[in-house]
Amino acid sequence: MTPHNKRRPRGAPFHHAPEAVTYAREKAGLTKRALAGMCDISEQLVGDIEAGRRNATPATLQKLAAALNCPVVVLEAKRVTAPRQRSEEQTLNSAAGGTCSDTPPAGLPAA
Repeated sequence: MTPHNKRRPRGAPFHHAPEAVTYAREKAGLTKRALAGMCDISEQLVGDIEAGRRNATPATLQKLAAALNCPVVVLEAKRVTAPRQRSEEQTLNSAAGGTCSDTPPAGLPAA
């Protein structure tokens, strides 16, 4: 028998960034209770989302973003991407101690 509620596995990433939700709420000058009332969710859920104890569903993130007057992307968790593979030219240049550019980086004197 399959459970009706799917639980997020421990350690799985959140859909939201807890600190971003708290920051946006405080910048909007709202209490957790006021935000919960505007989104038609419980004050406990808002607290759990901000504390990182519970995951905000995409639908809840939409409600929070609308109430906080900010884009959803501000509240979403940033995706961690794998480092890009270095090109052969970059590898050869770093091994030779040089760079692709003849001009020094900003703030450094020319050699």
